[in-house]
Amino acid sequence: MVKAVFLDRDGTLNYDPGYVHKVEDFKLLYGVIEGLRLLSKEFIFIVITNQSGIGRGIHTEKDMHKFNEKLVSELKKESVEIKKVYYCPHTPEELCKCRKPHTKYVMDAEKEFGIDIKKSWLIGDHPHDTEMGVKAGCKTIYLLTGHGKKHLDDLKKSEIKPDFIAKNFLEAAEFIVAQLND
Repeated sequence: MVKAVFLDRDGTLNYDPGYVHKVEDFKLLYGVIEGLRLLSKEFIFIVITNQSGIGRGIHTEKDMHKFNEKLVSELKKESVEIKKVYYCPHTPEELCKCRKPHTKYVMDAEKEFGIDIKKSWLIGDHPHDTEMGVKAGCKTIYLLTGHGKKHLDDLKKSEIKPDFIAKNFLEAAEFIVAQLND
């Protein structure tokens, strides 16, 4: 079985001004490339992203796919492979089963790629990322990038706690690598 790092997209990997979807607005966050390279020796990468901008009519699914293609191709240039991008196009009001914090996409990836969930990690900048990872049974890191600082109080009030809170992606990756060596 393989180990994975499940990654949120906006605010975790790339800059997020809100409903980011235009390729010209694409910008990787500090430490993402270096962190992914560190982790790529032990893990595969799966992106799981809520994209309610589609359901809200802010952008199209085609816009999102173009943005995802840009993300995947830019990382590939840096020798980092994203195995798959799972996305939920629904609004919270639609009460679907694919929107985080539901674990549908973690379970789908587990089957599709033969992932050992207990040896896998989730990195995200929103409490629902942490909740999804904990519910799925993997270890979690909450980032203070993106929405992380804004929702930190919500996370602290929650019963669901991450394994680590990191100021940026590189610190998260270094923490995971350090756990491998313990």
